[in-house]
Amino acid sequence: MGNEIRQYLAENKYNTASDETYSHIDEWLEWYQGDVEKFHKYKVFNGSVTTEHKRYTMGMAKKVCEDWANLLLNEKVAIKAGNYEERLQEILSNNNFIVRANQLVEIAFALGTGAFVEYLDGDDVIIDYIRADMIYPLSWDNGDVTECAFGSIRVIDGNEVIYLQIHRKGNPEDGEDEELYYIENKYIDRKENKELEPPEGVLSLIPTGYDKPLFQIIMPNICNNIDLDSPLGISVYANSINQLKGCDLIYDSYVNEFVLGRKRILVPISAARIQMQQDGVAAPAFDPSDSVYYQMSGDRESDLKLTEVDMTIRSQEHELGIQRSLDILSLKTGLGTGRYQFDSSGVKTATEVISDKSDLYQNRQKNAIVINAALVNMVAAVAFLDTGHEVDATVDFDDSIIEDTNTTIDKNIKLVQSGLRSKLTAIMEINKCDEKEAKKELERIAGDNQITGQDVDWTDMGDDEEEESNDPDQEEGEVEGESSEEPTGSGDDR
Repeated sequence: MGNEIRQYLAENKYNTASDETYSHIDEWLEWYQGDVEKFHKYKVFNGSVTTEHKRYTMGMAKKVCEDWANLLLNEKVAIKAGNYEERLQEILSNNNFIVRANQLVEIAFALGTGAFVEYLDGDDVIIDYIRADMIYPLSWDNGDVTECAFGSIRVIDGNEVIYLQIHRKGNPEDGEDEELYYIENKYIDRKENKELEPPEGVLSLIPTGYDKPLFQIIMPNICNNIDLDSPLGISVYANSINQLKGCDLIYDSYVNEFVLGRKRILVPISAARIQMQQDGVAAPAFDPSDSVYYQMSGDRESDLKLTEVDMTIRSQEHELGIQRSLDILSLKTGLGTGRYQFDSSGVKTATEVISDKSDLYQNRQKNAIVINAALVNMVAAVAFLDTGHEVDATVDFDDSIIEDTNTTIDKNIKLVQSGLRSKLTAIMEINKCDEKEAKKELERIAGDNQITGQDVDWTDMGDDEEEESNDPDQEEGEVEGESSEEPTGSGDDR
């Protein structure tokens, strides 16, 4: 499909990204799916014949992208849009935004690029989530894609048809406003490679009336070192393919260590139960589902005994090798060192304290810039389609997923106690609130401390006691005397 679309766009005088970029996208997709034809399928010569094998995989490419999606766009991320927020949440909910946006970030980090695309379906605002192999930039300025085509396969009347949606600026020669955007709907017959009329109810040209594109590109905030001039991004593991191979090579050896190293019992033919085959040849009979027993021929006395063979399994060496590969992979994909831990139960995400100086924190903040810009522009586009007006939006990213709350609290306690930080500032950081809310919380804490003082008698709060306590003629000794008459008791009194 990609070649067909690029050919059509070239014939219609559109510039697109290089073919090399899309060949890399295909490779990244294979790693994301955990099945790379040239790597995971291999042949081994066993001294007699050549056998084909399928390499076991850890699926770390997908795991890395899942983690990045959860770090950047999870269910706790809040999009605020003032008076329009309630309506916005309704539209996002109708488009299953929380789930689909998280999935889009995951696939965008795998393939290098993703996109939100907005349009009207009747009165409903629809958000499409587009992956890299369906995105064809047509023009770009300073790295920002300003015009773009989105291609997909559709079936119309039983025939496969390429659907191409082109977002472009107006052409003054055709009487269009060059400051506004227009959307072209193209349908191309794959067999005859010719353009078709749009289906009934679909317009071939749609003026948006909007001076901004109804799409937003997202990608890892990583410089594209494969094609410096390409407007498309690169996979978060584009420069870590060797590490992915290393993980799978060692893991494959690790699994085969158990497969090939399982216990065997060598059985001499003379001790085996004999059955007659259809051709009349006598052969030892074994349970076909039992791989423990292995037939051996021999004429020496030692060969005529049942022999157990126990292989030594090098589990620790393999686990160490896998761990080293995971450490390097984690570092090169921006997740910092020590992100993953491997043991006999599999790969686990390590529990770690994330500081603002760590690689993970800094890379997360860097990638959040791209996601934030896309979400803000997406909300503006959604509001324009819905109301005819833009709205300003802010994105509140959830930091608790990368910050250890207990560590933050302990740090602030020590700073306050040492006089290096005010209680107000500590509350602001711990509760992630502004100064106004922190002052209210500080006042509530002060009020609670007054109420919970140990000198308060909760059994009698009458006016008489209050007046007595305020009597200036009362001597201290009287109060002390009253308290001294109270029974002290001992640990044995109940």
